[in-house]
Amino acid sequence: MSLHVTVRYFASLREALQRGSEEVATRAATLGELRRELAARGGAYAEALAPERAVRMALNQVMAGEGEALAAGAEVAFFPPVTGG
Repeated sequence: MSLHVTVRYFASLREALQRGSEEVATRAATLGELRRELAARGGAYAEALAPERAVRMALNQVMAGEGEALAAGAEVAFFPPVTGG
């Protein structure tokens, strides 16, 4: 059974993927599984969402870790860590 979620990309991820958001049908149960599923698309996705890259995640506008469970209709955001100066 697949879930439909909205995925939003910010900052350098948005530039790399050339999109700010997309609707995704996924079989992923967690944020980490969704990230791996998207990276498996290859190309820019594989590079931008690679496991060794520092990428922050939010679920329904709340910071979350890879083990956070997904639900139908969720909003997922991926973005690089923010540094201040």
